Amino acid sequence: MSEPVPKLRVHNLAISLDGYVAGPNQGPDHPLGEGGMRLHEWVFATPYANPEATNEPGIDDDFLAAGDRGVGATIIGRNMFGPIRGEWPDHEWKGWWGDNPPYHHDVFVLTHHPRPSLSMEGGTTFHFVDDTPEAVLRRAFDAANGRDVRLGGGAATVRAYLRAGLIDELHLAVVALLLGSGERLYDGLGSLPGYEAATVSHSPAVTHVTFTRSAA
Repeated sequence: MSEPVPKLRVHNLAISLDGYVAGPNQGPDHPLGEGGMRLHEWVFATPYANPEATNEPGIDDDFLAAGDRGVGATIIGRNMFGPIRGEWPDHEWKGWWGDNPPYHHDVFVLTHHPRPSLSMEGGTTFHFVDDTPEAVLRRAFDAANGRDVRLGGGAATVRAYLRAGLIDELHLAVVALLLGSGERLYDGLGSLPGYEAATVSHSPAVTHVTFTRSAA
């Protein structure tokens, strides 16, 4: 029996009804842009993400857990790593997550301004790379050592990998609100041939839609 082929997966990408995955004016006080935290209220209501949550575990917990299962490396955009733009003034910024980020494996940060790799507590190492989506994905697969690679945000990063046809599974958590502006996922994607909706399921908080490559 042949070994399964590692995949590039997007999980739990919260998106508004008008297609935004973050609000405008990202900054230290607004990591997800103004109003963007509203997209993630369903996450913090789950026992999986928040031990103090009073809700019973449900479908949202299942989707959150699936996003961590079988992943050996992660790719994110620079905007997801932090609010600094352009040249790094120094190397003091180490991400939003404190000394022990939640990844616990190699994370490849796409940026036009590389800097030395940053090793953190808990096994997370951030690598700052300026290369094509294909080349970065090859490095991530090597680092994942046979496991899958997870693709995080932001919107521009996911769009780049969708345009290149490199994403194997895409899970959107559709939140019933309108942001009106910010970082929009759907711009510049054309008709996205090659992907089809595989599952649609609902919780009281969000609608989960997964897309996979079409058989044709």
